[in-house]
Amino acid sequence: MLNNGIGSWIHRRVLGSGAKPAVIFEGRELSYRELDTRITRLANALRHRGIQQGDRIAYLGDNHPAFLETLFAAGTLGCIFVPINTRLAEPEISLALIDSGSAAFFFSEALGTISRKAAASAGITLLIEIGSRESAPEDAADYDKLVSVASTSFVDVEVGLDDDAMILYTSGTTGRPKGAVISHGNMTWSCLNVLAEYDLVSSDVALMISPLFHVASLGMGTLPAFLKGATVVLESRFDPGVALELIERYRATWISGVPTTFQMMAEHPDWSRRDISSLQKLTCGGSPVPLRVIDAYQDRGLSFTGGYGMTEAGPGVTTLHPEWTRKKIGSSGVQHFFTQMRIVNDIGEPVGEGEMGEIQISGPNVIRRYWDSPDLPPESVTPDGWFRTGDIGYQDGDGFLFISDRLKDMIISGGENVYPAEVEKLIIELPQVGSVAVIGVPDDKWGEVPVAIVTAREGAVVTAEDVQRHLAGKIARYKTPKTIIVVEELPRTATGKIRKADLRAQYSSLNAPTR
Repeated sequence: MLNNGIGSWIHRRVLGSGAKPAVIFEGRELSYRELDTRITRLANALRHRGIQQGDRIAYLGDNHPAFLETLFAAGTLGCIFVPINTRLAEPEISLALIDSGSAAFFFSEALGTISRKAAASAGITLLIEIGSRESAPEDAADYDKLVSVASTSFVDVEVGLDDDAMILYTSGTTGRPKGAVISHGNMTWSCLNVLAEYDLVSSDVALMISPLFHVASLGMGTLPAFLKGATVVLESRFDPGVALELIERYRATWISGVPTTFQMMAEHPDWSRRDISSLQKLTCGGSPVPLRVIDAYQDRGLSFTGGYGMTEAGPGVTTLHPEWTRKKIGSSGVQHFFTQMRIVNDIGEPVGEGEMGEIQISGPNVIRRYWDSPDLPPESVTPDGWFRTGDIGYQDGDGFLFISDRLKDMIISGGENVYPAEVEKLIIELPQVGSVAVIGVPDDKWGEVPVAIVTAREGAVVTAEDVQRHLAGKIARYKTPKTIIVVEELPRTATGKIRKADLRAQYSSLNAPTR
């Protein structure tokens, strides 16, 4: 085969696992052979409509087989897949479509209105709607009809590991999202990290409760499962009761999520009634697992594999194996098999055991550039080629990483990254706002939630309601501060910088309302 990228994986897997279930969704089962046929049909349908190698193909929708089929069809054609977070507001979706220059846009029927507005802003005319309605509007092709009538002739385009596979948009620390370009090699090596670290086998049944548009769900769960020939069960949108029922029904052996999802399952009324004895592997990321959640699962004989990662690493950087969950509580683990990590001081020198510094990473899973740029910007990479994560941490004597702070002040709320600069940029647009600081405060359910502390301009009055109204529809709900506090002044350094550490200390016990 000419195609050495991830787009060929399902076709290659047919040889040894053709009749085996590849995907299960809402009671429907697709074998590897059936999934391969649908991918080939979709690739031919897109080629027939003028899509060429290198074109970007965007997707907006909840977990669904169509997501995977579009991902692999894009890889089959040598195109670049652009999955978009379903929780974004219309301006944010438009920005992703425009910035990527997407030539085709797949979206679910449920998100049809917002998708059409975003597509119009981006000037995209090739629209494909995924849904159950009998007749899709004339402005969009019906996904199932598109696939059902297309050719089954095998498509083999030359694709190498250095070629671009995906663009994943991350909230920018400067207020503008950046498109991390994930190559086929990045994703392949990320999957190899998973296979090297975890006891994944072809008989596994992996339940994907996290959104596929997150790189963790893809790179640490779905794609490694396919590479191994396992079965993936999709839950369209996370519901703790449904997840427990799916574990029991399909005898799931592996589940991946964030601390909030695992906590919601353990607190659900069906927790003690459902048979989850088939589970063997729990992988959790986004933030450390609270002790009460560890206890709830260990009471049922289950332990977590945790870790630290980021989109730019595809995403794994470190892993904390179950046997260390309690011994190294609070740690993010040790570096992945094919990934290197170092901690350096302000002048780039390695620090000693227990000393804090910036976490820097290197390896074949780490991206080489952001979209529309040939190289990583100087502020993101060191002269000797290490990626600067912007996070501060230290390693103990056994090499286990402990993250102590974030240079970029990132907030992790329910597994979603929230960058204060992006929110602050919008709030400061309000003419009556003088200054603003967005910080994360602890929350029992979501880990952290954003809180905004604002001051009014001289002679003006600003209220929390003013800020909420201004933000409505402009950014995703999880990025919107759950509490807005109006103060007379913000603490500042001698040079005028806002002292966010002081604000976090002052409001750390704030009982912010949950979503």
